[in-house]
Amino acid sequence: MVSQPQAATRLTSHRPTGRRTIFALLALAASSVLWFWGTGLHPIWWLTWLAPLPILLASTRVRGWSAFGLATLSFFVGTTNQWRYMLKFIELPLHLVLIFSILPSLLFGVAVLLFRRFAVRGALWRAALVFPAFWVSLEYLNNITSPHGTFSNLGYTQMDFLPVLQVTSVVGIWGISFCLFLFSAAIAALLGRNGSLREKKRVAIAAVAFFALVLGFGWWRLISSPVAERSVRVALMATGTDTTFPHNHAAALSLMADYANKSDSLAAQGAQVIVLPEKIAVVSDEATSQLDSLYSSAASREKTTVLVGLDRGTLTKRWNEARLYSPDGTLEATYDKHHMVPVMEDVDQRGTTITTFEQPSGIWGIQICKDMDFPGLSRQYGARGVGLLLVPAWDFNLDGWLHGRMAIMRGVENGFTIVRSAKQGVLTVSDDRGRVLAQKDDAVVPWASLLATAPVHHDNTLYTRWGDWFAWLNVVLLIALIFIPPGKQH
Repeated sequence: MVSQPQAATRLTSHRPTGRRTIFALLALAASSVLWFWGTGLHPIWWLTWLAPLPILLASTRVRGWSAFGLATLSFFVGTTNQWRYMLKFIELPLHLVLIFSILPSLLFGVAVLLFRRFAVRGALWRAALVFPAFWVSLEYLNNITSPHGTFSNLGYTQMDFLPVLQVTSVVGIWGISFCLFLFSAAIAALLGRNGSLREKKRVAIAAVAFFALVLGFGWWRLISSPVAERSVRVALMATGTDTTFPHNHAAALSLMADYANKSDSLAAQGAQVIVLPEKIAVVSDEATSQLDSLYSSAASREKTTVLVGLDRGTLTKRWNEARLYSPDGTLEATYDKHHMVPVMEDVDQRGTTITTFEQPSGIWGIQICKDMDFPGLSRQYGARGVGLLLVPAWDFNLDGWLHGRMAIMRGVENGFTIVRSAKQGVLTVSDDRGRVLAQKDDAVVPWASLLATAPVHHDNTLYTRWGDWFAWLNVVLLIALIFIPPGKQH
């Protein structure tokens, strides 16, 4: 039986001292700032690598509930960087915005507790691995259950860091989140007071070797990327401030004709392919034949391939569709969008097939906007050997950069060039390494166009062949780490 003085002493030993409190508050402030600027619609990529570190360092110096609270609050503060976007531009109700902020923040708190569980016992390699394994498992679960796919994935914060981006060609986007969380967890384990010097050396050697391999592969893949033997001259055009979305027959055809007329000048500049944005107008089934006649004539007249995005059908039942007209004036291909924006596109019917077609330059494919948030769909195009993917899109001003970069990720994962024409967003052309070959922001102008040369090249990637094997590996690793009995407490 423990005496009262002994019990009091033991309890006091767990209470944070004034110095620990100051350290915890500084960690909270630092992580909050790092999360705020290292994530969101325009992240500063290198800050994301450091964002979890202050909280992880503090977690072993305070009690469990304090560590959980610090972690949750820091992540929550970081999520407020998107509140203006969600409340004003997406027009989500406040209670949903709070849910989207609070839930991942609580889960981040759990991730920190898992790290702490092993770190305080000196099981440093387990602490370093359980942190990224838990987060990757959560992101994968979110991808297969959420209507928004990978939109919230932290891997998109690294779109400007091309060497680490190349790992997705092997393991998918899950590899980037793993790297981000392993980096902070390994450093926190090494700088902590727990664990033997021998185990710290092992963790340090393993971590250095791992990141040297990842970054070495990335640099090699960028340097050794082959020069595409074939290319096409592409033109992109979309509206920014003029976001008219006509629903009546006459207005819809008038806007469609306006786009067709403006595309003449792009063809005159040598455009072989013209990509227009998503959902230019709602076109009734009866008016579709008139639309086909309009763009068949335009494509034939301009000797250019033209891809047009529209809503075909009625106000209560329609298809978010892309229609492609060949230079000889025929309707060569159609594609119906698979993944809809909840509420905004509830009346749109889901597509069930992918669209690819042979061209002299190689195999081309079509997707639409939000479809690019889901890696599985793009992987089907990679398996078909697509070298050029044409993507009509519609963004929401503030998210133009981020949503465009999310599409670029799919090209790196599956080895193809992407031409994305986004209304209220950014017109982009990117290659299979994630390099932006050309771009123009159209969110602040009535009309914008971009002319560029797009390589038509397909690179067979391991991710295309093996899929989400790394995500499943993290799930298995997480289960193993949790159920392996912890080592002796130090």
